[in-house]
Amino acid sequence: MSINNFTELLEVVKKQPPKRVVAVNGVDVSTLEAMHDAVELGFVIPIITGDRTIIEESCKKLGIDISDYQIYDTKSIREAIDKAVELIHEDKADVLMKGMVSTDKFMRALLRKENNLVPTKGTLSHVSVMDNPNYHKLLVFSDAAVLPYPDLKQKILMTNYLICAAKSLGVEQPKVAVIAPTEQIIISIQSCMDGATIAKMSEHGQIEGGLVDGPMALDVAINAESAEVKGFTSPVAGDADCLLFPNIDAANVFYKTNSKLAKAEMSGIIAGAKVPAVVSSRGDSRKTKLNSVALASIVSYQISNT
Repeated sequence: MSINNFTELLEVVKKQPPKRVVAVNGVDVSTLEAMHDAVELGFVIPIITGDRTIIEESCKKLGIDISDYQIYDTKSIREAIDKAVELIHEDKADVLMKGMVSTDKFMRALLRKENNLVPTKGTLSHVSVMDNPNYHKLLVFSDAAVLPYPDLKQKILMTNYLICAAKSLGVEQPKVAVIAPTEQIIISIQSCMDGATIAKMSEHGQIEGGLVDGPMALDVAINAESAEVKGFTSPVAGDADCLLFPNIDAANVFYKTNSKLAKAEMSGIIAGAKVPAVVSSRGDSRKTKLNSVALASIVSYQISNT
């Protein structure tokens, strides 16, 4: 049965075996609060790399009992990163979480060849899940944070990440809309051409596990009335589970418009690495960070059971 909102998501992850989440240089209040919330709900086994003294001081201020936390004392950000990567490779952690580390350094650590976290010719992509009260189910979309202008090969991988994330949320055959300005196949508009190509690949079985259609304008993808008015017939139209945006400009504006104006709840992870990674924005709420840890945990559970 599919998960329709974040309340249901938290209930599901609470019933699954807890995942070992390692916070990389998790010395900051924001990271520790999100980790604590997940621990209190019982779906995370907490691991932290970083300066033990700072971690203990921060937790004391927050009133967090860290007696059950695994803390690896490290004296530099690079050492904290290396220790977290080592734990992943030793199968002692299931999820990476960015702490007091710049996003650039964290992403470079994921991509560093010697760390062996991303497959050859692999691509990292940000996958968001949104709970908007004006939509009838959770909506999965990308890429709002990592890939600025993905090419066709990257978009194909991103489509697979979207399908994987939606399946982890209980959607048996995710409906993916490849977003463009129009449903028409216009040669001069790259997003239209990419949408048509990806949809055809799905039709031919080259993209499995979901139902992909495109190009498709946003209104048609998420609003059945718009699809009917435009005379666009597709099982995806008006009922999309996933949206693949053409670039970071569109996806990032969609993310922030929904979260700030529509008060939608959000979560996000980095997909494409050996394990899912939580990379929260400074502007994300405590609830968003908790939702993101829950999303990473359920995706990790899906990966380990396939």
